[in-house]
Amino acid sequence: MLSYYLTVAGFGEHEITIQRSRFIAYVDRVHTEEEAQAFIEKIKKQHWNATHNCSAYMIGEHDQIQKANDDGEPSGTAGVPILEVLKQMKLKDTVVVITRYYGGVKLGAGGLIRAYSTSTSEGIKATGVVERKLTQKYKITIDYHHLGKVENEIRSSSFILDQIQYLEKVQVEAFVMTGEESMFEEWITNLTNGQAIIEQTDVQYLEQRKELN
Repeated sequence: MLSYYLTVAGFGEHEITIQRSRFIAYVDRVHTEEEAQAFIEKIKKQHWNATHNCSAYMIGEHDQIQKANDDGEPSGTAGVPILEVLKQMKLKDTVVVITRYYGGVKLGAGGLIRAYSTSTSEGIKATGVVERKLTQKYKITIDYHHLGKVENEIRSSSFILDQIQYLEKVQVEAFVMTGEESMFEEWITNLTNGQAIIEQTDVQYLEQRKELN
């Protein structure tokens, strides 16, 4: 599993007009090629009367699955520019469909490439991008007199406090970025003078919105 990667926040759409042609970007997160194809077909049915429904997607930890479709536009002027934006933005598990309604002005090959690239970029910005970081979740069991110190220290650190359960003893749950497990365990041990029970529980990704320029 990757320690971190970028992907889109979820479904989004955004429309721009270039030389009287409407370009509507549809963006979503997908995990399989089947999901990507289903999304493309859904948009095609929704816009069955559009001039073109061009698409691209990139899926997999190492971008193993990459597809681009010009859907009738001149070869290399639509699908590939969409895919190139995904590569430049380093987005994984992402599908984009650009629906075009022709407005009567021919753009030429260069104009089409710029239009599809711009529409893709603007669509992704409108949708939002997240950074997904792989974390190890911990359950720390401590006596109540350690709680204040442990809670305050975790809140002021790079570790992420999840929840506190007030039982016979206190159970503090926190997320730790992969690669920092040993440091965290030693840190908690020192904070509690070795009196904490430290257990690893789930491994999961946490998402954080990424600001785009």
